[in-house]
Amino acid sequence: MKFQVMLKILFTLLKKRKSSASALAAENDVSERSIYRYVEELIVAGVPLDIIRGRNGGIFLPDTYKLPENFFTEEEYAAAKNAIDALYEQLPGEALKSAAEKLAQQQKSGARNLSISGNILVDSGTWGDAYDFSDKLKVFEEATEKRQCLDLAYIDREGAESRRVIEPHLLVYKQNIWYIYAWCRNRNDFRLFKIARVRSARITGEIFERREIDRDRLPLKFNFENAELVDLKISVEKKALPDVEEWLGIGNIRRAGDALIAEASLPAGEVLYSKLMSFGDGIRVLAPETIAAEMRERAEKLLRLYPQ
Repeated sequence: MKFQVMLKILFTLLKKRKSSASALAAENDVSERSIYRYVEELIVAGVPLDIIRGRNGGIFLPDTYKLPENFFTEEEYAAAKNAIDALYEQLPGEALKSAAEKLAQQQKSGARNLSISGNILVDSGTWGDAYDFSDKLKVFEEATEKRQCLDLAYIDREGAESRRVIEPHLLVYKQNIWYIYAWCRNRNDFRLFKIARVRSARITGEIFERREIDRDRLPLKFNFENAELVDLKISVEKKALPDVEEWLGIGNIRRAGDALIAEASLPAGEVLYSKLMSFGDGIRVLAPETIAAEMRERAEKLLRLYPQ
């Protein structure tokens, strides 16, 4: 009984995206208290449901959520869709029509989610992406094109979660990271949000008027404006050369005898150390000594995690 109700709640929200606890309780012949308990269990199971109290509140399933890729196999999707289509031909009804449309939207595809804009094609998948990020990006792309407000649950670098309504104006892709440049109604100003840090996004149904954007003032330098710049000099092993070329550019790499040397002025900080560590033994920091010393310390800490 419990799991049947939980599944019915999930499919109801997949169809409507929003419902009240009272409506779900009446539909499943249980108490509202039970509905909230089942919703909490769905959240623990990984379904990103939002519970919003007060006026215009309810239980929401974000537009960024779809059924997991392994919920049905391709054959199971096709069989379920064919069965519903056949039944609809004999007993037409809105419920069957809606179910068929929902399954069609959820059906698996063997292709990656690729965004095409003019002559630009972008594979928006991330490592380990089970199409979740790609689906999320599609919602932001649609909302930006159609001027639709989004209700976000956003988690910052410190782990604090906040809710905010935004007016998405521009998708930004920089250094392998997707951002949305949007008017934040909470802050009454433009803000840049990392899409990967959006736990859930829901189209509110409200259409906004586009605001004028001064592209020269877009914060494309992010947090580097006031960062200290260091003149980095590294030696590069052949195996790491392609990755370093893509990072710093071919023009910043030269041959010195038998060695490959890369030099560039870069902002100091955690981002730089993380990038240098990602090359493993493919690079060695030659200067400045402060960076080299920090790399030695981090390597020693890493070594201590794996004692022989």
